[in-house]
Amino acid sequence: MPPEVHSLFSADGDGPTGRETFTTLLAGRRFRLEHIVSRGSAGAEGFWYDQGQPEWVALLCGEAGLEFPDGSLELRAGDCLLIPAGLRHRVARTSADAVWMALHFEPAADGEATR
Repeated sequence: MPPEVHSLFSADGDGPTGRETFTTLLAGRRFRLEHIVSRGSAGAEGFWYDQGQPEWVALLCGEAGLEFPDGSLELRAGDCLLIPAGLRHRVARTSADAVWMALHFEPAADGEATR
């Protein structure tokens, strides 16, 4: 039986508007690769992610706004960034067709996560 094919650009799924759907595509001892579909979602007011591992995110489709303690970023399809471990951030908004890839990983032995 051949492997199952997934579309990275697909916004299909069962999630309702205003919610996100997370699908783990690959996972190993030191990483997790997720496919995220956001349907006009935003983080709860006052909620901040504060993760112990760096996270590389790429917006494949749609638009999104991220907030950080010192400012905000507007993202369009094709944009990517590395969020260092411990940098508080939140999703301020997404379009109804936003599709992300997120790679959570353990940095190299020297502690540096580089792009």
